[in-house]
Amino acid sequence: MNNRICRLFNIQYPIIQGGMVWCSGWRLAAAVSNAGGLGLIGAGSMHPETLREHIRKCQAATQKPFGVNVPLMYPEIETIMQIIMEEGVKIVFTSAGNPKTWTDRLHQQGILVAHLVSSTRFAAKCEEAGVDAVVAEGFEAGGHNGREETTTFCLIPAVRKLCALPLIAAGGIVSGEGILAAQSLGADGVQLGTRFALTAESSAHFNFKDRCLQLNEGDTVLTLKQLSPTRLVKNEFYRQVAEAESRGASEDEIRELLGKGRAKKGIFEGNLEEGELEIGQAASMVKHLQTVKEVMSELVSDYNRALRRMQDHLSWGE
Repeated sequence: MNNRICRLFNIQYPIIQGGMVWCSGWRLAAAVSNAGGLGLIGAGSMHPETLREHIRKCQAATQKPFGVNVPLMYPEIETIMQIIMEEGVKIVFTSAGNPKTWTDRLHQQGILVAHLVSSTRFAAKCEEAGVDAVVAEGFEAGGHNGREETTTFCLIPAVRKLCALPLIAAGGIVSGEGILAAQSLGADGVQLGTRFALTAESSAHFNFKDRCLQLNEGDTVLTLKQLSPTRLVKNEFYRQVAEAESRGASEDEIRELLGKGRAKKGIFEGNLEEGELEIGQAASMVKHLQTVKEVMSELVSDYNRALRRMQDHLSWGE
């Protein structure tokens, strides 16, 4: 497949793996890159030297392009970016901050930059900042979300109309049919988080993966809206948050309840009741633990099948 995203990142398929905290280590990133997509190491849950180790292991495990996802609000951002430059990483996806802050400095090092947004307003800021691609993520996505609560299929055509940059759709996409649908709305490629979080190579705990593979419609909900909207699986921790929010708890009370390490406890350590279980709405469509190679093969075959089916219905007449 040859399109703007494939050419930009020198990959076979316009499929990017989300850089998810506690899921996106070097094994997952390398597996996605080796299968023809673009793997991302998730720096958001890593200490600086841990990130350096994952970058080096990924470089040893694949000769294909891969990148690092960096939340710009990371407390040790200067150190993280210095490590990325020192280790020769060529692609960085940024989020949760102003893309202007780092884009020029990364470009000076020959690094491509994509930035994640949840609205057309922030997409326009990406274009002003000179990023190489924009990731537009709807609120179906797992983890931290935009406050606008705009769905992916509303966001993508709006961003496409406004923005000339290569456009990557994210949020709620777990199938080849979903990829085709996103492209029909103007996306050049897609970023999949949930689908790759629930693979054998994901660094998430088996308990977390197994719970997510059993989810039904409505088993995730966008919560923590006072602090940073986050999509979570309903569990005991979620119920505590919901109760606190319903009685009008202050931001400080919510922060105290959240504490530290909740996402690590749930996703990485597998505590299904006290942990923060971040996953997207579309987890209810994923029912089997697969390898990345199996997922990529299924995505491509389902995409091609859906494309042929649509081509059979294209001639409506005028």
